[in-house]
Amino acid sequence: MDNATGYRRSAGSARGEARRRELLAKITDDVAENGLVDFSLRRAARSAGTTHKVLLYHFDGVEDLLRQVVFALRERRIGNALTAVATSPSSLAGRVRAAWESLRDEESELRRVLDQAMGLAMYDPGRYSALGWGASQQYLPTLLSFCPPGWPEQRKLEVASMILATLRGFLVDLLTSEDGSGAEAGFAALLRAVEREEAAP
Repeated sequence: MDNATGYRRSAGSARGEARRRELLAKITDDVAENGLVDFSLRRAARSAGTTHKVLLYHFDGVEDLLRQVVFALRERRIGNALTAVATSPSSLAGRVRAAWESLRDEESELRRVLDQAMGLAMYDPGRYSALGWGASQQYLPTLLSFCPPGWPEQRKLEVASMILATLRGFLVDLLTSEDGSGAEAGFAALLRAVEREEAAP
């Protein structure tokens, strides 16, 4: 199957999929270290030790590659949070606290890249909108899983959406403030709200 660039695409064989994952892992590591500024197929090819033509065999252009890289980095963030949550109290508030501490203390490079991805989505939504709306779709299932299993699905969605939007705001505050005290104060208020919600019938 050919893509818009005219290069032949991988047919999805097991060998081709393994090669695609190998290339994606190398490029993701490069982006995690060096950020999204000046990201291009040629830079990605250099970091993967291949050519841009090989990348176009496995990916549907630079936007597709960038989307998959950002997805992989978000999965890394989610994995870090779940590892922290695994040793936390089983309450919703305990899980939210553990997830926040993981986000707050994560590698600055990872946070920087994911913030850049959101910035691109806002700067040029026509080209990069998938980097923005994909974030909620990726994060929400984890936050929904934090909610008590007996809650109705709509209540889980409402609370998880509130937590997600609020934590996003706190991450921006950490990035833009001098000491992050506003984010910590806000999180204390969020935790109280979560505890009240959890205690409600």
